[in-house]
Amino acid sequence: MSIHVKFGVSTWLWTSPFSSETLSLLPKIKEFGYDVVEIPVEDPALIDIPVVKQALSDNGLEAVICGAFGTSRDFTNEDPSFHKTSFDYLDQCFEIAAGLDAKFVAGPMYSAVGKARLVSPEQKKIEWNRAVTNLRIVCQTARKFGLDIALETLNRFETDLINTCEELMRLIADINEPEAKVILDGFHMNIEEPNPEAAIKLAGDKLIHFQVSENYRGTPGTGITPWDAYKRGLEAINYQGVISIESFTPDVKELAGAVCIWKPLVPSQDGFAKEGLEFLKSWASS
Repeated sequence: MSIHVKFGVSTWLWTSPFSSETLSLLPKIKEFGYDVVEIPVEDPALIDIPVVKQALSDNGLEAVICGAFGTSRDFTNEDPSFHKTSFDYLDQCFEIAAGLDAKFVAGPMYSAVGKARLVSPEQKKIEWNRAVTNLRIVCQTARKFGLDIALETLNRFETDLINTCEELMRLIADINEPEAKVILDGFHMNIEEPNPEAAIKLAGDKLIHFQVSENYRGTPGTGITPWDAYKRGLEAINYQGVISIESFTPDVKELAGAVCIWKPLVPSQDGFAKEGLEFLKSWASS
């Protein structure tokens, strides 16, 4: 059975941060056969909404907006100034998403990426409750823009708060706002989920975005990712959103350091994008 989806690719595959200069990638992304470009918002000030919108239109591409949650963007921090920084940043992300006709802002916005420690159950509960309280407010803001938020699980090396879809669904239940939805990333699932198919089914109709690469962050189809399980799960929930390749280049040192990519994964980032899409289209239609 085929799954009927659109295909996207993150500009992180080539460069960081996203800016007006990144728009030079769009003709190539369209030429390769993608429908969607995934725009990571590291610095909102670098994104000129009218210019980006025109470039998307000129190239027949849609946008998905993903947030970047460094140390200062942390809803679980005890210091409320970190919460304000996060709210202000997400407000800008919502403005960008609405301006580019995107449907949601995605990412692990509950906490700072890299905040991974062994804490007491009492401390974890405190931080969990901070995330819930703050994300309720984020959902209410998203609603004003007509948007959802897609919350992402991360592996244990990148966060200690939400590692599995089961934990994420508990968080969403506690937030209890209709705008709280799910993004799953196969790279993190390959580390944390005993049963990826079951995780996708658990997300169900809350799943609004799906990111993929290989188990080693390389080109789809070249590793040991359980693609059959992914497909069974996506078929079961009648997923019709975007499947997007997310990986990185070691040429951008700061980003490569953050995701621990110390060497090239492929001879060519363009080859990664082209061959990865060819595999995904064959996989989805088989």
